[in-house]
Amino acid sequence: MTAPLLVLDLDGTLVDTAADLIATLNIILTNEGLRPMTRDDAGALLGAGARAMIERGFRLNDAPLDTPTLDRLFATYIPLYEGRIAEESRPFPGALAALDRFAAAGWRLAVCTNKLESLSRRLLDELDLTSRFAAVCGGDTFAVRKPEAGHLLGTIERAGGDPARTVMVGDSVTDVNAAKNARVPVVGVTFGYTDAPVATFGPDAVIDHFDDLWNAVATIDAARQR
Repeated sequence: MTAPLLVLDLDGTLVDTAADLIATLNIILTNEGLRPMTRDDAGALLGAGARAMIERGFRLNDAPLDTPTLDRLFATYIPLYEGRIAEESRPFPGALAALDRFAAAGWRLAVCTNKLESLSRRLLDELDLTSRFAAVCGGDTFAVRKPEAGHLLGTIERAGGDPARTVMVGDSVTDVNAAKNARVPVVGVTFGYTDAPVATFGPDAVIDHFDDLWNAVATIDAARQR
């Protein structure tokens, strides 16, 4: 029988990356003469990848942004962010213990994120986490990205999993909708980056801490087997 699979979003779910993401964005914004963002802006900025974050930073400044300018700023952003990718970024409290518990119980683990795959792997490498995951799939790994079902389903396939034995964990409407589109149950975390409570997006369960993840997934699995 195929091993059960836990698929996690990265930014705002597995790793608290807000400080490094926003610090890099602020270099872009200040160079353009715009107001820098704060950690309080994280929910309105993060969760959909770097291009969307830059767009949102300009929108919060009421500044127009055309496609050629966005392309230029995105190309500038990537090396800047890569240079400080794990200066302040760390796994959320309880995350590593939760991963250990699932792995010890025979679960495979995977990452499905809209962050570029190269940056995702670089971050996980810096945090010594890469070896824990059977697959790491970014926003450019496939032809589609979350919330499209194909991004999550492609991640499941690469990890050697089965959608019928998979649970997704994420912090945003993008994660919840990706799981719903793929017909995979999803646990929402309340400590991530979203401008609305994750419960309003309709996940199958909501947790406030990684210590609660095991029981949430067990409840989902029990309901799925009935």
